[in-house]
Amino acid sequence: MTTAVARSYHLTAPNVVDTPRLARNHVAELLTLAGHGELVETARLLVSEAVTNVYQHTAVARLSIRTDIGSARVRVAVKDAAPRRWPAVNGLEPDAESGRGLALLDMLAAAWGVTYHGAPRPEAKTVWFELRSGGGC
Repeated sequence: MTTAVARSYHLTAPNVVDTPRLARNHVAELLTLAGHGELVETARLLVSEAVTNVYQHTAVARLSIRTDIGSARVRVAVKDAAPRRWPAVNGLEPDAESGRGLALLDMLAAAWGVTYHGAPRPEAKTVWFELRSGGGC
């Protein structure tokens, strides 16, 4: 069953150290205003991880965050122009201090994935995740 998107927002930001904070606060405010308060903390964490991955693992100048908000589903997509940096869930040691971003997406999101843009060779990629209201995954 597909939930219609009631609101869609797009934020473009420089790929700099404070963009993860800006992005997570942006998405948190959107979800709060849309009545999805129960999703805010999970969204903040996952947005922060996805945007931090762009900052730490690419040299792109800008990235964009699209937030689609429906009545029961939220989809956040972080797009960058570094398609050759393939995101992967790593096997982690219990005391590892980094590398948990995609593992957290895998654990906390109702769905997530990577979409590549451009053919025949990708020119950009989007890491996206969905959260659902009412505790449903």
